[in-house]
Amino acid sequence: MNTFQEAVSEKVWDKSYRYRSQDKIIDETIEDTWRRVAQAVAKAEQSKNAAYWEEEFYRMLSDFRFIPGDRILAGAGTKHAVTLFDCFVMPIAEDSLLGIFEAIKEAALTLQQGGSVGYDFSSLRPRGYPVVNVGTFASGPVSFMRIWDAMCGTMASTGTRRGTMTGILRCDHPDIEEFIAAKSDPHELRHFNLSVLVSDNFMQCVKENREWELIFPAQEEDLTDAVLHHWSHSAEPVACRVIRRVNARDLWDKIIQSAFRYAEPGILFEDTVNRQNNLWYREWISTTNPYGEFPLPAYGACHVGVINLTQFINHAFESNASIDWDGIQKTVYTAMRFLDNVIDVSHYPLKMQKQEVYSTRRMGLGITGLADAFVMLGIRYGSAPSFDQAKKIMQCISDTAWQASISLAQERGVFAGFHAKKYLQGNFVQHLSEEVRQAIEKNGIRNSHHLAIGPAKKISLLANNVSNGIEPIRGADYECTLLGRNGESVKHTVTDYAMRLWRKKNSSNQLPPAWVDVFQLTPQEHLQMQSIVQFFVDNAVAKTIYLPTDFPVEELSKLYTEAHALGLKNIKIGLEPQWLF
Repeated sequence: MNTFQEAVSEKVWDKSYRYRSQDKIIDETIEDTWRRVAQAVAKAEQSKNAAYWEEEFYRMLSDFRFIPGDRILAGAGTKHAVTLFDCFVMPIAEDSLLGIFEAIKEAALTLQQGGSVGYDFSSLRPRGYPVVNVGTFASGPVSFMRIWDAMCGTMASTGTRRGTMTGILRCDHPDIEEFIAAKSDPHELRHFNLSVLVSDNFMQCVKENREWELIFPAQEEDLTDAVLHHWSHSAEPVACRVIRRVNARDLWDKIIQSAFRYAEPGILFEDTVNRQNNLWYREWISTTNPYGEFPLPAYGACHVGVINLTQFINHAFESNASIDWDGIQKTVYTAMRFLDNVIDVSHYPLKMQKQEVYSTRRMGLGITGLADAFVMLGIRYGSAPSFDQAKKIMQCISDTAWQASISLAQERGVFAGFHAKKYLQGNFVQHLSEEVRQAIEKNGIRNSHHLAIGPAKKISLLANNVSNGIEPIRGADYECTLLGRNGESVKHTVTDYAMRLWRKKNSSNQLPPAWVDVFQLTPQEHLQMQSIVQFFVDNAVAKTIYLPTDFPVEELSKLYTEAHALGLKNIKIGLEPQWLF
């Protein structure tokens, strides 16, 4: 059983995951937390099996082999009325004052229970657009995003989990330029991560330096000169009016310049997301959760857990270092069952969220500690061997996760929205092995989506500071800032997990032979790793492409274009790693 080797890891547990009832401490130790979570999640089992699976879940958790997401650790088995889902995507169902404030109310209820939310604001009329029935003019999406932002800040001040939201706007919305520039003011939209929803057509227009139409769905009373265009959350074209025209490359350059200066907005490649969506036959996706690893439909939600790769390395730093493949496969099987159970034991802030979750049973099993695992194996992150090893790891986890979901379908039934013939026609599903596809055809599948790679920052720090997600190592020793229970900021010096292990085995001050950190990698090496991992992931990969200080802005356009060509679903850059928990 692992214990805390980093003092800050215990502080993370105490502040974020230790169960308290008002001021009374319920979880005396982290073992109490593991037991609480394991027992709560095992309640989804038949009573005759519950005790067995509680022990299986407990063993998996107590060794840090599998780490559930924030909301599961904080909420499972408590008396708090909170959700166990980290991520939600919400609609703005009606472009009216009532519709907008109903959406804000739904966001507040979701944030109150601990969920983060994502919105596509493209449904809101652009600034200056006539609101015919009241004889006024619209103030535009960005103006209303400020109300969401203020609400999120207010919810956080009441003791709710520090809220995060994503705001998305289409590249053909007339207010796209205002949206792109919104974060140039450091006081604006501080609770939002921003991304532009980009289409294949726009990328082609940028390449050919063509004109680009900014459009908006036509009001019923004014369909004059309306043209059919694709629009958010609809696979079918809708009648739109062309508001104005801009040069596509000029608009693209504004995105690039803003990202280069402020690290926002990111980009979500809409057509790639929907081409690769397992549920292509029943939904069109235009939004993600705040970090981008979950493209979701309206009222869609997802929960997470990660396989901690550092716990599956045999003979670390030795010439015979290897991966415990059997251990990974067993843990993936147990983790998939754990995450499927979470769906049934969770609270849901809204009835529509529960309905959507039960219809798809989406979940997001991921990994963390990849970079540390590479160092322990003697492999340099960003090298050809690291890409090969990442493929092997992800192939193993992907194959096992899909087989586990098939087994769960045999035992418990398929997800409600499953249509065998159409599901098997999906682009991503067709890339699976023949064995897996035949098993799906015969037995169905329990969950529509299985893998997602998120940042996993806080839970990686909890697990004695393993490198988070698929990100490179931050450094041997560095500072992070932890927000205390009363909102105060405290700086801590932390040591990377692999480095601490290395120092225990070696008395010298030399770095491990394969050591490389985030500042030593090129943006192309970051991008290549994201691309390799994305191939095996049916949700998405959240990764930050960190830029060196001397990186020329002209190269950023090439980087974003390459991301699209590689089939990535999103791209986000970083100017400096942020470590605030």
